[in-house]
Amino acid sequence: MTESQTAVRPERRAELAAGLARVRARIADACAAAGRQRDEVTLVAVTKTYPAADVVALAGLGVTDVGENRDQEAAPKAEAVASAGAAPRWHFIGQLQRNKARSVVRYADVVQSVDSVRLAAALDAAAGAVRDRPLDVLVQVSIDGDPARGGALPGAADPQRGLDPVAAAVAGADGLRLAGLMAVAPLGWEPDRAFARLAEVAAALRAGHPGATVLSAGMSGDLESAIGHGATHVRVGSALLGMRPALR
Repeated sequence: MTESQTAVRPERRAELAAGLARVRARIADACAAAGRQRDEVTLVAVTKTYPAADVVALAGLGVTDVGENRDQEAAPKAEAVASAGAAPRWHFIGQLQRNKARSVVRYADVVQSVDSVRLAAALDAAAGAVRDRPLDVLVQVSIDGDPARGGALPGAADPQRGLDPVAAAVAGADGLRLAGLMAVAPLGWEPDRAFARLAEVAAALRAGHPGATVLSAGMSGDLESAIGHGATHVRVGSALLGMRPALR
């Protein structure tokens, strides 16, 4: 990655600054409506398919957290951003295959998509081998309990994908730290219904794991509802960066 590939065009920086101002205003308004402090909610800029130059620009504008969902894109992008002198906190938010664990733990500060005991074990082994501090982990939860989709299953007895076994595996791993939960509102569900259910699941998790206070929920279209139901992190892509380039 050359310096020219991480250089930010003035017009693109202006576009990003405008998008960031709009998203920050939405977050502030949602916090006010929910009776929460603005600093209770962290913006995670979802930069998948966008160039490293955009991440560098966002970091220069004060964005501290960025999210990626494909290791083959995220790993070189994180390296390029670091070479350009920016140091955001990297969140891996996509479905993660166990054979990618060793790569992801080298650059990610947070993995938000752990939904099985096997994946937790793979991340623990990889983190222990290459990191000098535990990796923050969010357990991805399936709000509607559909086993055909990603997410640990609340209340399920499944020893691999039940929420309680997954959370216990993360909490008991030396190389990991159970930070909280992540979820996506299921298709066909009203956001308020989805995030109210998620808030119940999060409260139950915290009863057994008081340190698991992070709740990553809400995206460009539903961040207000998520904040109203206690989200601490919102994952925003298109509302911040514009129309997403097509995946190649």
